[in-house]
Amino acid sequence: MKYAVEVEIDAPRSKVIELFDNPVNMSKWQPELIDFQHESGVPGQVGAKSILKYDMGKRKVEMIETITSRNLPDEFSSTYESKGVWNKVVNHFIDLGSGRTKWKSENEFKFSGLFKLMAIFMAGTFKKQTLKYMKQFKEFLENEYNKK
Repeated sequence: MKYAVEVEIDAPRSKVIELFDNPVNMSKWQPELIDFQHESGVPGQVGAKSILKYDMGKRKVEMIETITSRNLPDEFSSTYESKGVWNKVVNHFIDLGSGRTKWKSENEFKFSGLFKLMAIFMAGTFKKQTLKYMKQFKEFLENEYNKK
């Protein structure tokens, strides 16, 4: 399954990258994130691995993030692996001028086992969740940026 979503942010690309690139900020726009632990590699660099733990209400999700590409300020990519799910995310940050930035997220999912069946019925849910997080980041960033 593949899809792309995007949001426009009322802040310069440099500020978007500054806040996006700091794992401390993740829980501010991903409230379900309960733990982020760096495991190996140079933090934030290609090859770095981290464990992310989420509390999604009725279920707990743990995934391994591996940074696969870091060409900031233009692009940042990573994979996320959990039981039965593999997800590749390619983030593009496009300077729109006038202090605005477009964040485009290209997502690819691969499923195994029972998750293959679940994915058929929940395809729209994945896209909706990605867009929800992007909008929460936009809100967090615009609130932070406008404080100054």
